[in-house]
Amino acid sequence: MVRNGEVVRPDWLTRFASAKVASAPMFLVVLCVFIGGTIWTIVYSFTRSASLPVNDFIGWAQYERLFKTTRWAISVQNLAIYGIFSLFFSFVIGFLLAVFMDQKIRAESAFRTIFLYPFALSFIVTGHVWAWILNPAFGLQKSIRDLGWTSFTFDWLGNRDMVVYTLVIAGLWQGTGLIMALMLAGLRGIDDEVWKAARIDGIPKWRTYWSIVLPMMRPVLITTLVIAASGVVRVYDLVVALTQGGPGLFSEMPAKYVYDNMFQGALGQGLAASSVMLITVAIIIIPWAVVEFRQKKQ
Repeated sequence: MVRNGEVVRPDWLTRFASAKVASAPMFLVVLCVFIGGTIWTIVYSFTRSASLPVNDFIGWAQYERLFKTTRWAISVQNLAIYGIFSLFFSFVIGFLLAVFMDQKIRAESAFRTIFLYPFALSFIVTGHVWAWILNPAFGLQKSIRDLGWTSFTFDWLGNRDMVVYTLVIAGLWQGTGLIMALMLAGLRGIDDEVWKAARIDGIPKWRTYWSIVLPMMRPVLITTLVIAASGVVRVYDLVVALTQGGPGLFSEMPAKYVYDNMFQGALGQGLAASSVMLITVAIIIIPWAVVEFRQKKQ
């Protein structure tokens, strides 16, 4: 693009439009399906329907029932705990692993494969593996006790206060490799001149990462956060495979609540729960997207 007599890089919207011009009809179809599905979900959350076809509009009754349900309150609380801990530790561990991998170590490809391998597995497999590892009868607790530490206890799967943290452990094992790979790509994109200038100025390496490298990696960090956060919101199969939502209701998640209601005779309640999740995500994402794109445009 030529602007004021100078050749400049087109903004993101122009680049996107030019890249998608050939597939515009398909893009519009997908967009219409997404918008239509969203409207259908919200509108029919105001019904009493247990299954299709949908009928009998009852207003806000499904939402009143939703927010009075103990299971939903526990699910939201568990999602907050799982999200905060998994995002924080996956970013910290993933970044540290990326820094380690960025030191031009030997057998880098082997280490990268090892760290990324868990991400290639489904959450169902991960959940069953960790259910075996954390089972007090024949998992980690029994193995440690067989070594002579007979007082060792690790029974979080049966502890209602700690069971949600077993989901965090399994989720970190599954997803940290992907975070590492994305962070490593960001680090490899940093110009070597930055490191040379920092060394010449005598800036400590940790300060270089904190004050220079991380701000330069902002787009990578945002992309990684969006990918990781979307995985947190839709966590379902890990819960089913690892804890089945137990003991009691103390490892329930909103996605499992939605699934159980929609496909077990309470369609309206499931749609109400999914609508709350959708609106919550939109409230967070839309203002950020507006500010982000406005800053880029300026």
